Amino acid sequence: MALKKYKPTTAGQRFKVISAFDEITASRPEKSLVTPRKKSGGRNNDGRMTIRYVGGGHKQKFRIIDFKRDKEGIPATVKSIEYDPNRTSRIALLYYADGEKRYILSPKGLKVGQEITAGKGAAPEIGNSLYLSEIPFGTIIHNVELRPGQGGKMARSAGSYAQLMSREGKYAILKLPSGETRMILQSCKATVGMVSNAEHNLEVSGKAGRSRWLGRRPRTRGVVMNPVDHPMGGGEGRASGGHPRSRKGLPSKGYKTRSNHKESDKYIIDRRKK
Repeated sequence: MALKKYKPTTAGQRFKVISAFDEITASRPEKSLVTPRKKSGGRNNDGRMTIRYVGGGHKQKFRIIDFKRDKEGIPATVKSIEYDPNRTSRIALLYYADGEKRYILSPKGLKVGQEITAGKGAAPEIGNSLYLSEIPFGTIIHNVELRPGQGGKMARSAGSYAQLMSREGKYAILKLPSGETRMILQSCKATVGMVSNAEHNLEVSGKAGRSRWLGRRPRTRGVVMNPVDHPMGGGEGRASGGHPRSRKGLPSKGYKTRSNHKESDKYIIDRRKK
């Protein structure tokens, strides 16, 4: 994919850098794989605001994605690569040999017309979903399951990938996008390749309005509030002293909130980078 810069004909165009969408091959989603997406605007069932800075935004429909890849042994042809407003990566529409249609996360390099498959005996090629016990060492993978049959949970956003390092007993050892190294059962599945749209993090919206289209309202900083509203509020002028913390008083910027007695700790070999 490529990024597109604009001539500064307006203030909003001056710094705008967005995707060229040159890999997109279809403008409308598959009707049978789309459901309505209801927005709450940050309000609860009483109509009271419980989440700040949420509301508005363009109307969107939810695309049903196959994270499980449980249709094994049946080849599928890539019909189109599409934009999904609900995630940072692109999605691919598959037509299976038995007539079923499904969406999957599109890996980088997947082409329209390509044939992919899932399950035991599948080749370790881009877009194929295999068990960790069958994937060669050093392979770049994404959409990794944490429990067998659960569906992919890790390495799903644009440009993300994990790497299979080795195998020990019934576990495979993976290096995750965060830098963490951990053990996952070999009976879990993963898809070969890196998630598409890797340059998403280089995009610049250019104006506040693009955030509003995404349903994000203006965010008020804690330091500009009064002491009654935020622990970092108050003071004379632009005072922003003290330790950074949340509205509830929890320290931020480096404070670890993970439980010390989490069940999954025993599967972590190396912690993520600080």
